[in-house]
Amino acid sequence: MSVINEIKNGKTALGIELGSSRIKAVLIDYDGQILAQGNHSWENQLIDGIWTYALPDVWAGIRDSYQELVKDVKDKYDVELTTFGSIGISAMMHGYLPFDKNNELLTPFRTWRNTMTEDATKILIREFDFNIPQRWSIAHLYHAIINEESHVKNIDYITTLSGYLHWQLTGEKVLGIGDASGMFPISDSTNDYDQQMVEKFDALIAEQNFSWKLSDILPKVLRAGETAGSLTEAGAKLLDPSGKLEAGIPMAPPEGDAGTGMVATNSVLKRTGNVSAGTSIFAMIVLEHSLAKVHEEIDMVTTPSGSPVAMVHCNNCTSDFDAWVRVFSQLLTRLDLDVSQGKLYEELYFSALEGDKDCGGIIAHNYVSGEHITEFEEGRPLVVRTPDADFSLANFMRAMLNSTMATLRIGMDILTEEEDVQIDKMLGHGGLFKTERVGQTLMANALKTPISVMESAGEGGAWGMALLALYLIDHGGKSLEEFLEERVFSKQKSSTIEPNSEDMQGFDQFLARYKASLAIQRAAVESL
Repeated sequence: MSVINEIKNGKTALGIELGSSRIKAVLIDYDGQILAQGNHSWENQLIDGIWTYALPDVWAGIRDSYQELVKDVKDKYDVELTTFGSIGISAMMHGYLPFDKNNELLTPFRTWRNTMTEDATKILIREFDFNIPQRWSIAHLYHAIINEESHVKNIDYITTLSGYLHWQLTGEKVLGIGDASGMFPISDSTNDYDQQMVEKFDALIAEQNFSWKLSDILPKVLRAGETAGSLTEAGAKLLDPSGKLEAGIPMAPPEGDAGTGMVATNSVLKRTGNVSAGTSIFAMIVLEHSLAKVHEEIDMVTTPSGSPVAMVHCNNCTSDFDAWVRVFSQLLTRLDLDVSQGKLYEELYFSALEGDKDCGGIIAHNYVSGEHITEFEEGRPLVVRTPDADFSLANFMRAMLNSTMATLRIGMDILTEEEDVQIDKMLGHGGLFKTERVGQTLMANALKTPISVMESAGEGGAWGMALLALYLIDHGGKSLEEFLEERVFSKQKSSTIEPNSEDMQGFDQFLARYKASLAIQRAAVESL
């Protein structure tokens, strides 16, 4: 069957992912090959001290990315999109979206980027004997409770961004297990919310006499491949107001960006890992066994099929670097020099490889927001150097890129050094790896492990979500791990870069200065 007929007959899968700075729609065929895509850029807002996205902006962005996809299909194949074999929605994990019984949002969307729940997490960690990160939904809920926020008594349902969108498109209050594991701890034995912890939470808030119990307000947990409803008539119009999109399309369990990142890099087998680097940065390792003890720096989540995963998540990655690129772009405009943004990024990235291995004494902190691993509730981006530092473009750019990885490395050391977690392979994806070799080289030396990047690395989670949608309808009885290995990635090309001793030593020197200079970051937060 030709590609045109596949598209016309719905022999395709659609994945849409709402990332921190981009909403992306990807259309694939039944072999997992990308046929078309659409994009929409957006940014979070800091309103009254809360990082948020307005729900109207969510819908405007998802519609725009879908229409861009429709246009791409029309331009490439002269086909008008009306249907798909399946659809999957993914988005940033965690955060807090509470709704009342009239389906009205009770507070502005509190995203993963908010780090004001420290008091709540300390209590929950003690009660559960399990790490509860500040960005998790249960942390935000308990924060609202102990701060006596009036909306809590009216909660009928809480969910994540992907769960909200799926609910609106299908009417189903469900969530993929990977995304659910960022709301509340998951039991390895039941692949559902840990019931003992649910009961402990209910006991913890019993004196509040709310009309709800925790299990009443959480979405139902589903694993990859399980039925999650279908696109309703109203949902089709939400996605495509033109009315051309047909209803009735099966929809995969909605997932978080961590899970789709694992799928997009074929990192769902034990002893494999992946690092996703964009606005935020996180690494995930699929474990052979549980960790020996609770580490507040390490999140325990799951793959989309339910395997336990240790996750090191850092709020800050490329946002400060992007801000500097905008400054350089403004200079080029003033000089009447016509240089594309892509070319500017490429040259700045490649210059970093020419820098000294320790960045010549330059230290950069990329903390646009708080960072829990290093115990910062707020951030202040800064660049620091000694008077005798070699302040060159190459060293500056290398320091900027090293700063995107430094906090991640601090967290990863806990897994590799304290818990002796073994990693057979690590795959990179996301914007940091788009420029050939640069991010991959620096990351290999930062994490002291080979980093592989597949040719699809830049597609990231939207492609991963499309693969999960395809798995829903055409898995052939295979496990998710088998499906990805045999059906998709046996045909994927990849490149691997090994770390080298001199560059690893140089990063260690940079990291030592970075850790020591966190005192400067602390002073900046207190002073500015």
